[in-house]
Amino acid sequence: MNDASKPPLQVEFPLNRAFTFVESGPVLLVSTRHKDKSNLMTVSCHASMGFEPTLGVALGPWNFSYAALAETGECVVAVPPASLMEKVVDIGNCSGETLDKFSAFGLTPLPAALVAAPLVGECLYNLECRVENRALVRDYHFFVLRGIRAWSDPAPEDSRSFHAVGDGTFIIDGETVNLRRRMTKWQGCI
Repeated sequence: MNDASKPPLQVEFPLNRAFTFVESGPVLLVSTRHKDKSNLMTVSCHASMGFEPTLGVALGPWNFSYAALAETGECVVAVPPASLMEKVVDIGNCSGETLDKFSAFGLTPLPAALVAAPLVGECLYNLECRVENRALVRDYHFFVLRGIRAWSDPAPEDSRSFHAVGDGTFIIDGETVNLRRRMTKWQGCI
């Protein structure tokens, strides 16, 4: 018996907006260096692909960073703190082809150890990467990256990252819940 006073458990959702409920990790900055020019790009469409670390990022060929990554095969993936959220959104709304984004947004390019692209000094984490696989670039603009060196801010003022919902809204990391005691498979490892 269907109770007409109850709302349905599920209603159809627009397929072209479904990415908004499967967005993965935090918003990232992708740093590249190409033809003596450093650049930053905001990326929210990415996926963790393993523990090595391997990740995939989607960059469209209409973006200045796309050519830099395609031609050099390397970048830095950086995790900005929530305190930089407005700058990060603004970075994504302009082109590095005509603007030095590090300078324009007051961010510090730091030398990386293994790639030409700079680390982003104000970010929580920086991961130097090389393109591992280009099989999905032509059809999906999706680069598979392998992390080759990792860095972290030892004393960040703001340790929260943030996540894009996909509609212009964001979720800031909140409470941390420690369930290590329940991770029985790895009891001796933590």
